[in-house]
Amino acid sequence: MMKDKVAAITGASRGIGRSIALVLAGEGAKIVASARNSAELEILVAEIKEKGGEAIAVAGDVAVTADADRLVDAAVAAYGRLDILVNNAGITRDGLLLRMKDEDWDAVLNVNLKGAFLCTRAAAKVMSKQRYGRIINISSVVGEMGNAGQANYCASKAGLLGLTKSVARELARRNVTVNAVTPGFIVTDMTEALPEKTREELASQIPLGRLGNAEDIAHAVLFLASDGAGYVTGQVLGVNGGMYM
Repeated sequence: MMKDKVAAITGASRGIGRSIALVLAGEGAKIVASARNSAELEILVAEIKEKGGEAIAVAGDVAVTADADRLVDAAVAAYGRLDILVNNAGITRDGLLLRMKDEDWDAVLNVNLKGAFLCTRAAAKVMSKQRYGRIINISSVVGEMGNAGQANYCASKAGLLGLTKSVARELARRNVTVNAVTPGFIVTDMTEALPEKTREELASQIPLGRLGNAEDIAHAVLFLASDGAGYVTGQVLGVNGGMYM
């Protein structure tokens, strides 16, 4: 499905980003993996290569213009093109509004929203010339419904939805689609550390009765990145087990 496609994925060293990289690579895509942790990136690249895939690591901070540009430049230098960009890099700095520090707000908005803007701007130049591209932004269900104690994170993820729709309108005439995925409660290292009772309470809020896993998100990205989604743009695909409808 992804044979000879080149996919750049931010925040690829762990969790959802890592799963997206492995799933796309498994379908034949050449992976350009980005994150700040170069050691974890190299482990991912080695795993993809062991399975017969192609991948390179480009360590950097998406919130820095030069690093975002370097990610796209590295994809083109290695593989001659860039077909897919997955803006997945994200951080949290949770806290109640009245106690939230300026630096906690700025850090989350810089990585989660500005980072996606910088990478999208860099990728759009290449994709527009190719007259082909798929940009997928990983937002969050809380960007749609809000969440106490996460004003900065929710604002950044809601901002991604506005970015998605605006850029989709701008790039459609160049045959570049732009969509967003909004994960719900996903099993991560953080949720695994929660008490069993807490996880059961979380699952009870979800009509499908379970937390999602990273592969659930990766397969949604796979669809939006495919030629089968060529007539889908500016859309928000909720992958949350029915938690938010």
